[in-house]
Amino acid sequence: MKKVSFIGLLFFSILGFSQQKTIDQKVEALLKQMTLEEKIGQLNQYTGNNQATGPITINPNKEAEIKNGLIGSMLNVIGTKYTRQYQELAMQSRLKIPLLFGQDVIHGYKTTFPIPLAEAASWDMDAIALGARIAAVEASASGIHWTFAPMVDIARDPRWGRVMEGAGEDTYLGSKIAVARVKGFQGNLGDVNSVMACVKHFVGYGAAVGGRDYNSVDMSDRMLWETYLPPFKAALDAGAATFMNSFNDLNGVPATGNKFLQRDILKGKWNFQGFVVSDWGSIGEMVNHGNVKDNKEAAQLAITAGSDMDMESNAYRYNLGQLVQEGKVDIALIDDAVKRILRKKMELGLFDDPYKYSNPKREAKELNNPLHRKIARDMAAKSIVLLKNEKQLLPLSKDLKKIAFIGPLVKEHKENMGFWAVELPELDYNKHVVSQWEGLQNKLGQNTQLLYAKGCEIEGNNKDGFAEAIAVANQADVVIVSIGERGNMSGEAKSRSNIHIPGVQEELVQALQATGKPVIVLINAGRPLVFNQTADTAPAILYTWWLGTEAGNAIADVLFGDYNPSGKLPMTFPREEGQLPIYYNHFNTGRPAPNETAFNYVSAYTDLKNSPKFAFGHGLSYTTFTYADLKLSKNKISDSDTIEVSFQLTNSGKFAGNEVVQLYLRDKVGSVVRPIIELKDFQKIYLNAGETKTIQFTIDKEKLAFYNEQLEWNTEAGDFDVMIGTSSSDIRLKTTFELVK
Repeated sequence: MKKVSFIGLLFFSILGFSQQKTIDQKVEALLKQMTLEEKIGQLNQYTGNNQATGPITINPNKEAEIKNGLIGSMLNVIGTKYTRQYQELAMQSRLKIPLLFGQDVIHGYKTTFPIPLAEAASWDMDAIALGARIAAVEASASGIHWTFAPMVDIARDPRWGRVMEGAGEDTYLGSKIAVARVKGFQGNLGDVNSVMACVKHFVGYGAAVGGRDYNSVDMSDRMLWETYLPPFKAALDAGAATFMNSFNDLNGVPATGNKFLQRDILKGKWNFQGFVVSDWGSIGEMVNHGNVKDNKEAAQLAITAGSDMDMESNAYRYNLGQLVQEGKVDIALIDDAVKRILRKKMELGLFDDPYKYSNPKREAKELNNPLHRKIARDMAAKSIVLLKNEKQLLPLSKDLKKIAFIGPLVKEHKENMGFWAVELPELDYNKHVVSQWEGLQNKLGQNTQLLYAKGCEIEGNNKDGFAEAIAVANQADVVIVSIGERGNMSGEAKSRSNIHIPGVQEELVQALQATGKPVIVLINAGRPLVFNQTADTAPAILYTWWLGTEAGNAIADVLFGDYNPSGKLPMTFPREEGQLPIYYNHFNTGRPAPNETAFNYVSAYTDLKNSPKFAFGHGLSYTTFTYADLKLSKNKISDSDTIEVSFQLTNSGKFAGNEVVQLYLRDKVGSVVRPIIELKDFQKIYLNAGETKTIQFTIDKEKLAFYNEQLEWNTEAGDFDVMIGTSSSDIRLKTTFELVK
């Protein structure tokens, strides 16, 4: 049996090598037939019309360019009808090289899943991968080959609107999520139900100065390698087909024209074999950065640095040919970029069947698959974070007679989609998206009366609706109030200096609490918000983010205990904007504050606590979990050893539920300062009420290593704290071991 398995494995290894060799040979043969103009055409990406505003019409000039093989890829062309129309034009070109169709499929396609930051709050890698898989199935069924996701930027400043698109502030968690999403999108690349992933933004975009989108980034090389690069490397190792460079300059060099990032690290040290696409117009925008004088210089710098495809700036289309003729750009750079793109088109099977992804019957089937909505509902419930639950107000009983559901977001539909939802022109969002009001209606029987008042708008100072809201609240047994941002207040180009809950919404909460009725607050947002008044006084708070198509049903599932919340915050929630950026794994400084009230000649504010409002990893459950009996398999190890960490986890409450158990380490003394606490592993554990399980973690060299002053990845001898907890600020078990050399 072993011999047969070995022979089979050898056969498939040879077959895989042969198939790859065949693709490379085909690419080389095709390249030899291409003119310089056709080669440059493959590096040019052009947008179609915004399909959300009506039928697509093809620009006559672009139609001619496609027919002449001068465009390699298009974005914002949705639906098999339109992708087929464009592909038919490409098949009229001399060499019949198919187009690649890309799209921002960020958190679902027709079935919209929670925004990525909300999904990160689930800490559930299987669920995140499944969400990406469903998105890939639906997108590919509509003719899409390629999604511009996942965004794996580490983000520590919620003023930056694009925090909603990523996995939060932690490198370890972010790396795990990057892998899950890449594998979910890509599956077996080349299968008709998969799409290429595009890992973005390479690199440092999440550290934009002041949290202002597109702004400069300045950081040490050690910070770059230790904090910001690892999620990209994890995504690459997971097989990511493409990368996208970022808008920002990094230490004075725009990422789009940064040879160190693209040639030295990505394609050099990491041996990335896919291709790199610019972000929208970012090649041309290097003129605005001020390190090139025009698009011609921008094209020269970008192709030299390693940017393979130009999204929408037309810098390559109109300048690379002349640059090659002038001897300023080596044709070998053009050839390398073209080969990378052609290879992916062949791996997708587009040369065998250019219309492989344009099957209207499959499109109709997959875009109306009821299982997808069921999976989205489950993901949405897993993403909700219970921030507070005094006196076990939640879960609510379904036997309540009257429930007041109040707030500007209660009956909204499209807002629940959040930013970066794919807008399909044929959809009626009032029917497609389950509002929070409809979710409660679906959950409750005829014996419970739902009462409604809007109370106020999301923005503005008008309190005219308060009186009605108070009157409605006074009639009810319990009050649920839904507040937060609009769905498009977080996202690209949505940076905000003030991240408090807008308008008079918190005042509405206070007015409702003054009725004496128990008040449950739902906060809908795409980022961590500041809501101190509500946080301090409301007895129960659920952070519901933007949860997508099934938002209302998922929220109702959690409110009434059909799903016990298990979400944990992937970002630190500040008390005020003045703390930003704020993150849990900071250094200790030479003068750490000994407590929350000390500020005299220590690293502290004179007018604000150092601690966050809600810590990274925080999230409650309707049940309680007890941690006990921490054991290490040994107290001293060398680099070649591992330590087994074990403890007893007990569900000591009345409800079955999941606990996200978090393992943190601290290197107590290092040649360079180390964070006071670092997430190094986690497990999501389901326990029935009263059940106990032995939980185990393994600590090895990789969990102890870091980049020293010479940027060498290695360990150093010394003591390490092991901390097990339910959040970064709630450590339940702690011990120490020694690494010896």
